[in-house]
Amino acid sequence: MSIKKWPAEDRPREKLLRLGPQALSEAELIAIFLGSGSRGNSAVDLGRNLLTQLGSVRAILTADPSKIIAFHGIGPARYVALQAALELARRHFQELMQCGDALTNPKATREFLRVRLRDLQHEVFCCLFLDNRHRILGFEELFRGTIDGASVHPREVVKRALSQNAAAVILAHNHPSGVAEPSHADELITRRLKDALALVDIRLLDHIVVGDGQCVSMAERGMV
Repeated sequence: MSIKKWPAEDRPREKLLRLGPQALSEAELIAIFLGSGSRGNSAVDLGRNLLTQLGSVRAILTADPSKIIAFHGIGPARYVALQAALELARRHFQELMQCGDALTNPKATREFLRVRLRDLQHEVFCCLFLDNRHRILGFEELFRGTIDGASVHPREVVKRALSQNAAAVILAHNHPSGVAEPSHADELITRRLKDALALVDIRLLDHIVVGDGQCVSMAERGMV
């Protein structure tokens, strides 16, 4: 049955307006982004089918594009809508971090980086630029690809840090394999970047490696 024929109190959009988004099920939230159903299935049915087949919201949002696009009733336009929702959530979290007070909570930093980086299918090297009171000045993705001495250029990191007028930097990159353990290459580039930043009186506070379920602080390991 089309959602339009449901009682008003049961329709996802009306329910959200009346009770707030927290009152909706995952299938109902997905249905709002899908917009409409397909022949024989309401948008909520499509949401339930996606959850049944893939197992979780995260699995839906991070699955291979071809797999979602080929799913009955989805297609490119609805896939794009779901990806836009994911990116909006990431940017919202980033704005909250940038508008906050001094960055004194390592747990909040790791959660931000975990949400921002863990589901990427490629390796990304990023920097959090901080002022002398450890307030965030900016967050930038600087390099893509395998993180080693050839792909991460200390000169570019220093240049971006100076342009932000940063007093300190936190480095971060993800391991698409899901294993957050720092590699030998991670140790080498961390030392190179620490030395390069020190030449212009910028402190390297940490280098955080993001895996699937955890983040590893190289500073806590004594590697910074």
